[in-house]
Amino acid sequence: MGGTNEPADLPELTHDEVTRYSRHLILPEVGVEGQRKLKKSRVLLIGTGGLGAPLAMYLAAAGVGTLGIVDYDFVDETNLQRQIIHGTRDIGRPKIASAKDRIKNINPKVNIVAFEQKLTSKNALDIIKDFDVVVDGTDNFPTRYLVNDACVLLGKPNVYGSVFRFEGQASVFHAEKGACYRCLYPSPPPAGLVPTCSEGGILGVVPGIVGTIQANETIKLLLGKGEPLINRLVLFDAWKLKFRELKLNKDPNCPVCGQNPTITELIDYEEFCGLKPPAEQEEPIEEVAPAELKRRLDSREPVQVIDIREPHELAIGKIPGTKAVPFGQVVRRQEELDPAIDTVVVCKVGQRSILAIRALRKAGYTGRLLNLKDGINAWASEIDPSIAIY
Repeated sequence: MGGTNEPADLPELTHDEVTRYSRHLILPEVGVEGQRKLKKSRVLLIGTGGLGAPLAMYLAAAGVGTLGIVDYDFVDETNLQRQIIHGTRDIGRPKIASAKDRIKNINPKVNIVAFEQKLTSKNALDIIKDFDVVVDGTDNFPTRYLVNDACVLLGKPNVYGSVFRFEGQASVFHAEKGACYRCLYPSPPPAGLVPTCSEGGILGVVPGIVGTIQANETIKLLLGKGEPLINRLVLFDAWKLKFRELKLNKDPNCPVCGQNPTITELIDYEEFCGLKPPAEQEEPIEEVAPAELKRRLDSREPVQVIDIREPHELAIGKIPGTKAVPFGQVVRRQEELDPAIDTVVVCKVGQRSILAIRALRKAGYTGRLLNLKDGINAWASEIDPSIAIY
């Protein structure tokens, strides 16, 4: 890491850089030597979304010499409420392209290494190996476990953050000095149990707060100073404006960083997180396209449509004539459905509805259940533009 560099090995600062970073230079804890460490440092950011946006901007502004960015997504209008590295004119562009433009505008002296690809078990070690610190700005469990395991195998510190609704958490996982992500979460939650931000929502400022905490931890690691969040987990509640701190302990039985590790190479993380269940475990879910559902409704075919979204979501817009049954009430209210006719289940993007159908099947519902393909957003896009896509 940058904190281990000797002064003779560090790049000199130009006159322009002395001016640009002057507020760092007058801090005794940073100074000229610390700024030179930052200039030599190489940081890899996984994602340029809600967490990655403030991370990239603050690390660039701080003078980190090389920023690697991994992202293969495109800017969507729904991103703009929190992903402040992207702007309205960037809608439809690759996130990595708009992020590069913004970083270069903040600090043209930063060297950007772009990886416009998905981080996988096949490429993670090659991508991560040349960086000093890895910062995890992802929003899904397979990638979090992948980043953790790759960092443990390579001996790299992993600056972790996650957010949901009004809450966030952050830590530094560095197996050589303490706990790793698997020590905290040995196994992922059952697939579908934890909703994504696109389904559960996120207060826009929360990833900004957590992302800047991650940037702060990254800078301390690079400087080799301060007290990083190693063996500590910070929990933040924006709605109550409260911080809590939990102590973490390294698990001697951890399968990747413990005394007798059983994970010595990267695995299939989609399968590990239960996102690739064997075909025999789950019956296939029948789908109906928005156009077909509209045809059936217009022709008055016998079909019942239930919308399992929450009341505040229904206020955004709904299909006329649908019955509102919130996801958490679906099973206990199944007697309200007529098993003699088809039931179409509707949610935002067609994910919660799959879980609802499986729950109804498990509870013994005998009628035919169909999932509205891609949810109410697809209906709004293809059938009823008066409903806002959210």
